[in-house]
Amino acid sequence: MFEAALAFVFGLLIGSFLNVCIYRWPLDLSVVKPRSFCPQCETPIGWYDNVPVLSYLILRGRCRKCGKGIPWRYPVVELLTAGLFAWIVAHLGLTAGAAKFCILVAMLVALMFTDLEERILPDEFTLGGTLVGLAFSPFILVPDFTAHAVLGLMGFHLPDRFMSVAESLCGAVLPAGTLWLGGWLFEKFRHKEGLGLGDVKMMMMVGAFLGVRGALLTLITGAMAGSLVGLIYIKVTKQDMGSYQLPFGTFLAAAAIFAAMSGSRVIDWYSSML
Repeated sequence: MFEAALAFVFGLLIGSFLNVCIYRWPLDLSVVKPRSFCPQCETPIGWYDNVPVLSYLILRGRCRKCGKGIPWRYPVVELLTAGLFAWIVAHLGLTAGAAKFCILVAMLVALMFTDLEERILPDEFTLGGTLVGLAFSPFILVPDFTAHAVLGLMGFHLPDRFMSVAESLCGAVLPAGTLWLGGWLFEKFRHKEGLGLGDVKMMMMVGAFLGVRGALLTLITGAMAGSLVGLIYIKVTKQDMGSYQLPFGTFLAAAAIFAAMSGSRVIDWYSSML
């Protein structure tokens, strides 16, 4: 219980930093300097007004200087990140595996909101996250068997650490490549862009962490959720279905969080049904 509470507090702090990234990286601004400021009046924010969630409540969601509203996204990102961190540590303890999944969900939370707000998936998270996932793979084994099957058919049998790297590479390349091919074919036949490269890069990151099966579960779940919610939103708001740009990355990020936290149980259940 203490470990989960500690992870919750740490998640609040990470969530606060993610809010900086969500605002600044789509604008090509540094996340290091200057220090936090109000986006409306650009007044630097004092440390006492920068305490995660608590400051938002004390200030009633408004800047102390200009009185303009602070977006609801700030406390939501902080609480969501904190809750996910606490859940992961409660189930895995303070382990390297928990650190891996906390890093993954933190990047996914940020990507969820950058795509929702700006329709941008920053390379700092997608490509950088792919490298992080690959770096974890020799130490935290990727739960997949795609590379095992392919290399086994070729007569190769590698030690577990090397095989895990191979699984991570397969997870990064195969689902993302399939997604890119689908977008390319759509553009060729419909003569308009159907998928951004940011979504492909994000799937590279997800696959590097979760392997092929986790990435495929993410794609299927994200596509189903995006189609259903997107259609409802278009109907309710009376958007033009032909021109509305669905934030697909937002749905992929939410699906990837689900795959990271519960995907193994879903995959095992589905396998048992076959």
